[in-house]
Amino acid sequence: MVVVLFALIGCNRHKETKTEKPNIVFILADDLGYGDVSCFNENSKIKTPNIDGLAEKGVMFTDAHTSSAVCTPTRYGILTGRYNWRSTLKRGVLSGYSKALIAKDRKTIAGFLHENGYVTAGFGKWHLGWDWAPNDSTDGGMNVKDPSSAPFDASLYRVDFSKKVENSPVTRGFDYFFGFCGSLDMAPYVWLENDKPTMVPTKSTVNKGKQSWWREGPTSDDFIHEQVLPTITTKTVDFIRDNANGDKPFFIYMALSAPHTPILPTKEFQGISGLDNPYADFVVMVDWVVGEVRKALEEKGITENTVLIFTSDNGCSPQAGFEQLISKGHNPSYVFRGHKADIFEGGHHVPYIVSWPQKVKPGKSNQLLCTTDLFASVADILNVKYNDNVAEDSYSFLPALKLKSNAEIRKSIVHHSINGSFAYRKENWKAIFCPGSGGWSAPQPNSEGIENLPKVQLYNLSDDIGETTNLQAEHTGIVEQYRKELAEIVTEGRSTKGKPQKNDGPQKWKQLKWMDE
Repeated sequence: MVVVLFALIGCNRHKETKTEKPNIVFILADDLGYGDVSCFNENSKIKTPNIDGLAEKGVMFTDAHTSSAVCTPTRYGILTGRYNWRSTLKRGVLSGYSKALIAKDRKTIAGFLHENGYVTAGFGKWHLGWDWAPNDSTDGGMNVKDPSSAPFDASLYRVDFSKKVENSPVTRGFDYFFGFCGSLDMAPYVWLENDKPTMVPTKSTVNKGKQSWWREGPTSDDFIHEQVLPTITTKTVDFIRDNANGDKPFFIYMALSAPHTPILPTKEFQGISGLDNPYADFVVMVDWVVGEVRKALEEKGITENTVLIFTSDNGCSPQAGFEQLISKGHNPSYVFRGHKADIFEGGHHVPYIVSWPQKVKPGKSNQLLCTTDLFASVADILNVKYNDNVAEDSYSFLPALKLKSNAEIRKSIVHHSINGSFAYRKENWKAIFCPGSGGWSAPQPNSEGIENLPKVQLYNLSDDIGETTNLQAEHTGIVEQYRKELAEIVTEGRSTKGKPQKNDGPQKWKQLKWMDE
């Protein structure tokens, strides 16, 4: 009896120790609009029951934003807790052949969690660069040309796909990685496991479908575009099952390939939305992915002490077919102006859900949130401090979850568009320091007549969330105040309290010329 009792006590102690730190799963959709999630859009014609179910058990953030209106920079901000434009990438995105963007000495959230006892894994779209092995001969590699359009470099690349890459995700804090280099429409189309391609490509593929297109490039036999999303899902679910009862908590960074182009819902999802649009079907498939992850957590009995976060890397792309969807009564950008790439709300205002059943009561929060805030929030959960040169633009969102925290609350945010334009938001006012969208919607940069528009835009989002009425002429004091505050955030190298830090790369900010005046 004594032995049995001692064994039971030992088991309970082990269980308590394991539950001290929560598992963390971060699911990042690719090009999903705020209006595409039915719990965020009362008029949505796309139904997302699994994401809605997650929201019912967690907190919906209705004022959440990506740090950029496009994917590479947003991913940089998520993993580093630092505004993307502080890196060497001041505009645009990387290509599939680009070198690593995250510096070797830059601490990532994966590295931070690894140091604090977590098993860390990344699955899916990386799009932050790594260094392919060069090949000076024609044996064992392919002489490939990056076909990406401007601003990508279209010079020739010689790659040996039989060799390991350098500066892969496993050198940036991840214990395990399975994924691909760029967007699903960017060559090369090769799976990377940890730091080595799973197969050497022996063919080149291209697809020119209206919504299912991808650029021409080398493709390995085990890389099937239509099966990429199911593969990411299977790998993630398997990792959850294999590590649910381990001695360490886990962190999963699950970066989906959807609903970004190529828009390729598998057969069972084709037509499922009833909107006669593959994009809408692909969104339903994204919802299925979330359901599979939730199911795996539930099956292993670890839902309660798992922090599960769902969001998107930017607004919806015009590739979705806005005009057709709107004709069906569905707007991927909800009530916001613009879409992916833009400085307007449609470019960066995204759905964001945090679920942690053991600690967090369901609800909604209008707390301002940036995707850079994951780092500080996780550190706050663990009650672990980090150095001044880490996560310089990350604020904990624990207070919004009504959890005990002494963290400073985010009161402002810097927005960034594909062409490097800035906007500064504080309280209800948003100042945009460019005359147009800074992106793909009208008025586009360098479009005819844009030189006649005011160089600054100012909107009161409390009564003009659609950004229709520019009030800069009536509120010059706010514009000047916001200029000054933004300039300080840029030049200080941080937006949080702490010692000033250095930004990477050139310090001449094209969109902030007034700083040099």
